[in-house]
Amino acid sequence: MSFFGGNAMQSQQAVNPQNIAMAEQELEMVTDLFNRIVDSCYTKCISKEYQQNDLTQGESVCIDRCVSKFFDVNTKVGEKMQQMGQQNMPK
Repeated sequence: MSFFGGNAMQSQQAVNPQNIAMAEQELEMVTDLFNRIVDSCYTKCISKEYQQNDLTQGESVCIDRCVSKFFDVNTKVGEKMQQMGQQNMPK
C-alpha cells in the first residue's frame, strides 16, 4: 500500500520518466535561482560585521527590495526572451 492511497505497483507504472526528468530539471532551475538570489542579496544587504543576532530593520528592508527586484528583472528577461523566441520561429 502506498502512502498516497494506491497500490505501489500501479503508481510505479503510471510514472512517466519524461515527467520525472522535467521535474528534476525544474527543481534544479528553482534551486539555482534561489542560490543566486541569496548570494546577490546577502552580498548587497548584510554587513560583514555581525553586531546583532537578528537582521536589522535596514538589512531586512534591503533584502525585501533586493528579492523583489530580482524577481521583477527575472520575469521581464523571461518575457523578452519568449518574445524573441516567437519572432524567430519560422512561419
